[in-house]
Amino acid sequence: MGTSATIQRQARAVRLGPRSLAALALVSAVGVAGFGWPFLAPPGSRIGAHAQDAPWLFAGLLVLLVAVVAAAISESGLGPKAVAMLGVLAATGAALRPIGAGTAGIEPMFFLMVLSGRVLGPGFGFVLGSVTMFASALLTGGVGPWLPFQMLAMGWFAMGAGLLPGPDRLRGRAELGMLACYGFVAAFAYGTVMNMAGWPFMSALASNVAFDPHAAVAANLARFVAYCVATSLGWDLGRAVVTVVLTLALGPVVLRALRRATRRAAFETPVTFEAPRQ
Repeated sequence: MGTSATIQRQARAVRLGPRSLAALALVSAVGVAGFGWPFLAPPGSRIGAHAQDAPWLFAGLLVLLVAVVAAAISESGLGPKAVAMLGVLAATGAALRPIGAGTAGIEPMFFLMVLSGRVLGPGFGFVLGSVTMFASALLTGGVGPWLPFQMLAMGWFAMGAGLLPGPDRLRGRAELGMLACYGFVAAFAYGTVMNMAGWPFMSALASNVAFDPHAAVAANLARFVAYCVATSLGWDLGRAVVTVVLTLALGPVVLRALRRATRRAAFETPVTFEAPRQ
């Protein structure tokens, strides 16, 4: 009974309370609009005339993301141990990102985000994904109007791993298989939403796969699919395969290390002080 009763429930280093959930919902709604506005605006609308301004308008997402992180940290009472773990994992992820830069899809940071989100929960996963992408942008000089989109997409990516079912009971090969499948699908999803952030700013005169503000939604959707196949399918496939391979190869070791660290950190154990013995 002792062994079964001590199966660990999912750690909650960052608990999403009402305020942080509301902030997360707000920034996600703005993010959906920022990524998907070409399919939300009617053909020929005035929004298409301002397509070149959109990156700067939606760059305000960065402010909202910082607000989400601050709200999550302040409301959860994030302690120094959780801050330290966040810093270590974010630094590790930022250091992993440049590995293979310029080589199709070799991005090992994605598997770390999957495993970290799985062990530490969706709140920590969202914060970790956003902070890691911000840190890696500073490290690689990738700061620009695309950064808020990358931060939000990576936050969703890591948070999704924390929302997967069975964190209290599912272990071993079944868990690794689920995480590998999630990593494969989510890696493609990440690439697709990032394509949506850049695709509308191609000139329609330059390519027949570019966004056409005067075309119907179905026509633009066909153009977008063709754009993804022509420009990023190989990269996204490489990212997905690398995520699966690293998850299956290193997942058992990394999961054990993360779970051991969370047990020792005891994020949710209240700090108590004992009176000195007389």
